[in-house]
Amino acid sequence: MLFLQTATDSLAPVIQPAAQAPEQLSLWFLLKEGGVLMIPLALCSILAVYIFVERFIAIRKAGKAPADFMHRIREKITEGSIQGAQSLCKNYEGSLPRVISKGISRIGKPMDHIEKSMESAGKLEVYQMEKNLGILSTIAGIAPMFGFLGTIAGMIVLFSNIQHTNTFEIGTIAGGIYTKMVTSAVGLIIGLLAYVAHNYLNAQINKNVNRMEAASSEFLDILHQPAAV
Repeated sequence: MLFLQTATDSLAPVIQPAAQAPEQLSLWFLLKEGGVLMIPLALCSILAVYIFVERFIAIRKAGKAPADFMHRIREKITEGSIQGAQSLCKNYEGSLPRVISKGISRIGKPMDHIEKSMESAGKLEVYQMEKNLGILSTIAGIAPMFGFLGTIAGMIVLFSNIQHTNTFEIGTIAGGIYTKMVTSAVGLIIGLLAYVAHNYLNAQINKNVNRMEAASSEFLDILHQPAAV
């Protein structure tokens, strides 16, 4: 019994650090061990968040228009108050009021001219809403590449060290591999989030475009009415 107690006491310092080793594995530790290529990945993530927030606010602002906007425009034009309809458009900052305002400013000219002017205004509004979305799409593509590059570079360094030191220890190799895989995981996460954000913003833009097209068609129908002539 005394011999077993002595053996247990002598092994306790060895067993305790081994049991505590997993506690040292933290997210910050993994990110720090990811290498130099974590810097461009961090820049990509910051840029992606900034563009998403900025575009989300801009697109939401561009889509602002009351639900009864076209009904009120119809009333003004039917009453012959072109100036009143124009003033109503200027009360709002959305893309739809600006497109309708362009059409109102062309009243009295041929219908095809009015339609083309509104179409040009609509294309300009879409361009403004899509501004910088290309950067978000690029981040979705290059972030995973940065991640894979970091992993490959880490593996090259790891196996080069094994060749020069002529040592092969499973613990050292496994530790080197899982730390270098962090860049791939981070790159994939950033790319996935950027891809989802890009598609979400495109869906919001398409919603605004559909509203503008429907409002433009309704505006032309209003002008075709005898009372609007």
